[in-house]
Amino acid sequence: MNKKVTIYDVAKRADVAISTVSRVLNGSLNVSDKTKERVQEAIKTLNFRPQVNARKLASKEPQMLAVAVPSFTTPFFNEVLKGVKDELKKTDLDIILYNTGSKDPEEAVINFFDRGSADAVILISIDVSDTAHLHLQSSGVPVVLVNSQHKDYNYFMVNDYQGGFMAGEHLIKSGYERIGMISTPIKTRTSIERENGFKDAFKKLKKSPKKEYFITGDTSKHAGFTEEAGFEAINKYSKMSEFPDAIFCLNDSMALGALHAISRLGLRVPEDVAIMGYDNIKLSKYLDLTTIDQQMHTIGTQAISRLLAIIKSKDTQLFQTMINPILIPRGSTERS
Repeated sequence: MNKKVTIYDVAKRADVAISTVSRVLNGSLNVSDKTKERVQEAIKTLNFRPQVNARKLASKEPQMLAVAVPSFTTPFFNEVLKGVKDELKKTDLDIILYNTGSKDPEEAVINFFDRGSADAVILISIDVSDTAHLHLQSSGVPVVLVNSQHKDYNYFMVNDYQGGFMAGEHLIKSGYERIGMISTPIKTRTSIERENGFKDAFKKLKKSPKKEYFITGDTSKHAGFTEEAGFEAINKYSKMSEFPDAIFCLNDSMALGALHAISRLGLRVPEDVAIMGYDNIKLSKYLDLTTIDQQMHTIGTQAISRLLAIIKSKDTQLFQTMINPILIPRGSTERS
């Protein structure tokens, strides 16, 4: 009763060779219809469930996709992973989620590749140095980068500079004068690009920002892209002689912390101070938060589609694209 049904049992029941059963399972055309029906009937009668991994190994098909990411807890990575998951449903690939940590993600990726655990890889927000490049190349597995770029790899890069510029432009053109920015205590490529774009919007529109309004929180967890950092920054503003009338937060998580701190101070959004975030996480819609949409879910699905094209067609042409963000204006920056 508890004996596992094997391909040998199917072959015996159908009175065929094991190789014939294997050809039927793999969709080979070199089997007569009559024989194929007999094998399929035996499979049904015995309730045989072929081992997918064994079949993949026999056909040398890729089995395991690794997605390396610095964190599982930030909304940006979660949304990209949702896109990966939704597109992966169309394939037979299994997935390994590898948390590299944010301190030295590149070294963690190198160690992972040295173990040879995956047949294909997506790296999210992990820059590829010359050392890492050598490890990736020697592994021989297809690699797609998300939110980082390298001349030798397929990548989907988010235009953080453009997003920061759009944020500054939106607040200036909305008529705000005392505009602040909550940045991160640890500088990353993402934070630097968004800051530079935001500041350049002032230059283009011939406005002079007050540098004292450009501050950070104290919490360095996740490089400072957290609710705590946003909360801490608002408390710093509250000690200034004059509060900003609009504040750009470098991501939506920081904006959530800022909104909470503002509420505790008895201030209203947007009547007393406008708040703007970045990422367009799901919660931002229900908080009526103006934000920048990076199309994170779309990036995840496109990364998988590109990886599958490389695997199936051995396509060696590089696909490198910059994803431009979209401004999502909502009530948190709306002037009465």
